[in-house]
Amino acid sequence: MAPTRTALPALAFDYRSAPLRIVNDGHTVRVRFANGSRLSIGGQAATLQQFHFHLPGGDRIRGEEFPVGMHFLHKSAAGQLVAVVVLFRLGAENPALAALLPHMPLAGTAERSVPDGAANALGMIPPEHGYYAYDGSETAPPCTEGVRWLVMKQPLEMSTAQVDALRRLFPSNARAVQPTNGRVVQESLP
Repeated sequence: MAPTRTALPALAFDYRSAPLRIVNDGHTVRVRFANGSRLSIGGQAATLQQFHFHLPGGDRIRGEEFPVGMHFLHKSAAGQLVAVVVLFRLGAENPALAALLPHMPLAGTAERSVPDGAANALGMIPPEHGYYAYDGSETAPPCTEGVRWLVMKQPLEMSTAQVDALRRLFPSNARAVQPTNGRVVQESLP
């Protein structure tokens, strides 16, 4: 089913660099935030909790599959979970990821802070903020419903070497693309 084009609220990313808090739980690498970075959706704010990686991307745009996806998880004051998905094509080296990769720990390492490291989440958000939106579930068991998913329409690039570096840190971890099961997928106009 094709997405329904509609006037969705604008996204405004107020992400700030934060001291690097990072963990590899064997499933993915997570970068945690506690610095007040926020996403506003038409004036409604949600605070960035963490971002993590999926191999392969786990979402498709017009049938295209992507080797890597990043999930930026936010929580509103009312407890609503909002996940922003950025997908990556193979191409040029991604500078924000290049700065982060040397700090990514091996699986089984306790969460750590990197005193001289900083996570720049905004460097991993596309310059164009058009998106697809749907209501769904978390991607990891127990796959709890109630997540607002926002998939950015503009993919970014990362190099083959960067994808290979992520593959050495954790296994393929994307949930298979799910049927819509009657869910409406909306597409922002711009």
